[in-house]
Order: sequence, then structure tokens, then C-alpha cells
Amino acid sequence: MMNQHRRGFPSPARGEGKARATLATLFLSIIFLILPALAARAMDIQQVTSPKGVTAWLVEDYSVPIVAIRFVFGGGSTQDPPGKEGLANLMTGLFDEGAGPLDSEAFQIKLDDAGAEMSFEESRDGIYGSMRMLAEQRDEAFDLLRLAVNEPRFDQAPIDRIRAQILSGIIAGENDPDTVAQNKWARVLYGDHPYSRSDQGTRQSIAAITPDDLKALHKAVFARGGLHVAVVGAIDPETLKKKLDMVFGDLPQSQALAPVADIDPKLAQHVEVDYNLPQTSLQLAYPGVKRKAADFFPAVLMNEILGGGTFTSRLFQEVREKRGLAYSVNSSLVNQDHASALIVSTGTRSDRAAETLGIVRDVVRQLAEEGPTEAELAATKKYMIGAYAINNLDSSSAIAATLVELQLDDLGIDYMQRRAAFINAVTLDQVKAAAKKLLSAEPTIMIVGPKLAEAGKG
Repeated sequence: MMNQHRRGFPSPARGEGKARATLATLFLSIIFLILPALAARAMDIQQVTSPKGVTAWLVEDYSVPIVAIRFVFGGGSTQDPPGKEGLANLMTGLFDEGAGPLDSEAFQIKLDDAGAEMSFEESRDGIYGSMRMLAEQRDEAFDLLRLAVNEPRFDQAPIDRIRAQILSGIIAGENDPDTVAQNKWARVLYGDHPYSRSDQGTRQSIAAITPDDLKALHKAVFARGGLHVAVVGAIDPETLKKKLDMVFGDLPQSQALAPVADIDPKLAQHVEVDYNLPQTSLQLAYPGVKRKAADFFPAVLMNEILGGGTFTSRLFQEVREKRGLAYSVNSSLVNQDHASALIVSTGTRSDRAAETLGIVRDVVRQLAEEGPTEAELAATKKYMIGAYAINNLDSSSAIAATLVELQLDDLGIDYMQRRAAFINAVTLDQVKAAAKKLLSAEPTIMIVGPKLAEAGKG
């Protein structure tokens, strides 16, 4: 989860710097509308390795004078020490708050002047960084990125300011039904595993974090051995090699991560979060499938038929179109480094929540018992092949993000060329088997709203 914190530019009340940043932002926004053309043609993805051994995937394109870089270090909020939950989240809010010889104000001004956008955020399993820059100012932008990656200052004043912002969010979340429910949902599914903890931490844990804690986490996570990089835009391989070494080449080789165990979500539980609300939220958790599993693509196609395809899925047709019980209903396969699950989510009027839950469970049960039809599978294959570029490759930043995820999943640089064949090779029997395997389990159900009599019965 990204901090609720301003990143990069435009920064407030900075005179000419603000004006330059605003114009640069406008320029970036306009030209990024052109970039879907890049996804429309076959992409040439090059693997570039620097003299110091830093590897990146590069899509070289000069149609617009922009460079986008996306990278990730393995780790994330699972590396927060006990009692210091929220450490990774706080750290990601501080990379543009001073680095090297530049304090917070000086760094922000330099970032504005370079016409660049920089952001960092954490997930449970990684620390992500991104930068978009004008090609003509890439030297200045990459130098700022180098400072942020290698020499974050973690000065006390910015720590206190960002900590206060996070604490405000934590306090607000204590009175927000959705936040309370999601925190409880994670604990119910994952027990005492690191996945059960809030990325933001608690009032107590966020207050306990020191500059030394931030420095220790940075040292443990920021190493070349856990790094994946993708770059898209107006930069050639030889220039990129120099920039890779400049930004990442002096980092240590190996990470020092605490081990994290694999875990299966705890199913067959019934959880009610009692709030007097006009709308009730429903979530159901079923078993998932690992990304490298042989039945991954059958499971993906099955999920698309169940609730992944927003307007064509069975859940959408039965819950919204036929009965008008919910505005949206969907299912998704969630894949993390150490856990997988299939999650169904919807919201409905509280006086019809029991009915909606019953319909959802009936749809799931029917798909588990009978599987999809041949026509459903054929249409879903066609959609998933055709929509990939629209959903994943519609801007240089999106392309870079997609390439990083392909690296994390170890799918190979030619995966996009092979993906359609994987999908087309899936048989109806394989999808039926995936439906039976995943959807026959008794799910964990969470109901957020007024108490429901007989709510868990389908």
C-alpha cells in the first residue's frame, strides 16, 4: 500500500519550480495518451546487463521523449520486525524527503527542476520504485534516483511529519468499517503470519520506529540480489547500462531478509463485523493456485467465467443483471509470494444481504459441480488474449510495471509471445477440474454490516 503522502512534484508554494513542474506534468500527461500505440505493435524487449551485473528489460522507443523506469526489491512489509509494523510503509514515504547532500526541501526542488516524477511504495512482498522523466533531463533525474536508492537521509523532521500523516490514517481507520473489516479479514485468514498485519502498522508500532530501524531495513532490502528492473522509452542499451550502474551498481550483492513461511488461508470460517450500515459488504475466500502450478491457466479462465469478466461473468449476470442485488460483484485470483486465494467480493442492501450471499454461493456451487460450457470457455479465451495489451500495456509506465511482474514470476522475456498459446491449449475438462478443485471447498465468509440471521447458508 502506498503512503498517503505527496511524492516528487509538483510541490506546494515553490514559485518558478512549481510552474516548471506543473508544465512538465501537463506535458507528461498529454504525451502519455499517445503511448498505447507502443503496445499496439510487437514490442522488442531487450535484456540489458551493465558492467557491474545489473540486469534490466528494456523496451526502446522514441515516439515520445520520455523514459520510464520501474523496479522492485524483494522483501516488503513482511520484513517489518515484530513491534515495528509499518516500518516499510514509513520508509517508502521518505525516499524523496532528502538524500545524500540534499535535505527534504532541496531534494524536492531538484526533482521539480528535473521535470521528473518519482514514487516508492511497499507491498507485502516487495519495495517498488518508479520514475518518469523527460529524456532530455534524464541525467539529472537518474542522479536523483541514485541518491534516493543509495543515500536516503531519514532525517528526523521528515520522519516525524510522515509518521504523523500515517498515524492520522491509522486513527481514521479505527472508525472506518471497511478498514476494521479488512484488518480482521487478514487476521482470520492468516493468523499470526506476517500477511495478517496491517501495512500501516498500529499507533504503538509506528510510534516505536526510529531512524536506525529505517536504515537497517534499507540495508537489508536494497541489494542487487533481490532487484528486478524494467525501462521503457527513449534510451538506448549502452546509455541504460551506464545508468543502471550509476543507480544500482554500488548496492551490496545479497539481501539480508528474514525468512517468511508459505501459508494457506484458513477456510471454513464465518466472520461478522457488526455495523449499522445501509449496505452490507460480502467477501468469500476459496483456495487459490500458485503461479507456477500446472493448472494455473485453467484456474484463470475459470475465474474469469465466475466473476473476473465484469460484464459477462456468471456472478455479474445472476447478482446484478437478473436481480439488481449489487452494483458490482467480482472474483479474483490473488497470488502473493507465500499464499494464494480466490476472493469473491460484492456489496448490497443490508436487507437483501442474506439473499445475495445465497445467490453467490449457488453460482459458485453450480460452477464447481458442472463447470463452464464450451461456449463460455471459447469466449473467455478470446477476450483474455485480446484484452491483455489494453489492460497491461497502455502506457510506458504500465509496460514497465508489467515487465517487472513478469520477471518476479520468472516467466521469461518471451512470455507475451507464448501467452496466447498457453491459453488456447487449455481444455474444457481442465477448467472443470480447476472449478471443482477450488470452488468445492467451504469458504471463509466475512459479512460487514448489520447481523444477518442464517447469513452463511447458501
